[in-house]
Amino acid sequence: MRRKLPSTQSLGCFEAAARHGSFTRAAQELALTQGAISRQVSALESFLGVALFKRSQHGMTLTPAGEDYARQISRRLDGLERDTLDLMGRQGQGDAVTLATVPTFANRWLIPRLPLLAAQHPELTVHIEVRTRPFLFTDSGVDAALYAGTTEQVQQWVGVQAHMLLAEQVVPVCSPALLAGRGPLMPAELAQRPLLQQATRPEAWRQWFDAQGVDAPHAMAGPRYELFSMQTAAASHGLGVALMPTLLVEPELRTGTLVVACDRIHGSGRHYYMVQPDWPERPALVAFKRWLLAQTA
Repeated sequence: MRRKLPSTQSLGCFEAAARHGSFTRAAQELALTQGAISRQVSALESFLGVALFKRSQHGMTLTPAGEDYARQISRRLDGLERDTLDLMGRQGQGDAVTLATVPTFANRWLIPRLPLLAAQHPELTVHIEVRTRPFLFTDSGVDAALYAGTTEQVQQWVGVQAHMLLAEQVVPVCSPALLAGRGPLMPAELAQRPLLQQATRPEAWRQWFDAQGVDAPHAMAGPRYELFSMQTAAASHGLGVALMPTLLVEPELRTGTLVVACDRIHGSGRHYYMVQPDWPERPALVAFKRWLLAQTA
């Protein structure tokens, strides 16, 4: 059966005009004339039988139907462009997996291990994009997500299957200069030092001190950082003690840029998961998942 679809050119012109709110700026972006943009949008409206723009002497605005259609079309054109670039980059050879992941885990754990994947599966290309929260896989162009969270958070993600990869453990770390030549401190001593806070985990230090049986009135005080990479940099420069997932500070502990400030490792209650949509897997995803589970076994 023949598909009832408008031309991609008319969709591209409409998407650009909707995004800019201007036929003129859309024409500049697409290297067309303003008249060509107007004709393509008019042809699309005729095809749909729906007005997408409300035109007046003062300019144009999207109709409610146009706003909704623009959101849908923009996402699908992004996916089509991504698939096209992927195929062009591979020249029709091999296969690819697109992953969504939290940035620090990608930088610190996944990417350093990808050469091992390349050695085993040279035909497999891995694309990585950043997503920190659950999302709908439908029309996202993402094959799987590497997600950090609690079991309860993962269970609230609808329409997926999840594979636990790693249990997260946290350890206090700091610059060697902050210890002034001493060995690891006791938890009670640590409570007197400047504590670096993770903005997304405001109670992390309090929970750690509670697990050690230490009263720390100022456990939630101290400068806050949104990313673990920022905390790592702050701790390396001697600004305080950071409570870090062990797998995210492996390089700094190896080189001595950071040292363990107190050797009481504590489970954070969070895990790293591979989350994938609950539909049939492509062979490329099967190969990547098998490799990933072996790496975290």
